[in-house]
Amino acid sequence: MATMNHGAIDNKQLVTLIERIEKINEEMAAYAADLKEIMAEAKSAGFDPKYIRQMISLRKMDPDELSERDELTQIYRNALGL
Repeated sequence: MATMNHGAIDNKQLVTLIERIEKINEEMAAYAADLKEIMAEAKSAGFDPKYIRQMISLRKMDPDELSERDELTQIYRNALGL
């Protein structure tokens, strides 16, 4: 927390923090635009962006967790006749 003297705030520190946050927000917006462009490229190449996002999510998972998920999904599908 910023050092405060009787209700005063450290203006310099506050400005620095806000500028850092603004810079990160700008970078995130640029990355979001890049991601949108890549997904559009994937879609135009015939890939389904929904499944690309799903594959990215699955790749983040621990192999044991992924295996358990696959097994449970299959059990539920079999129970439902899918």
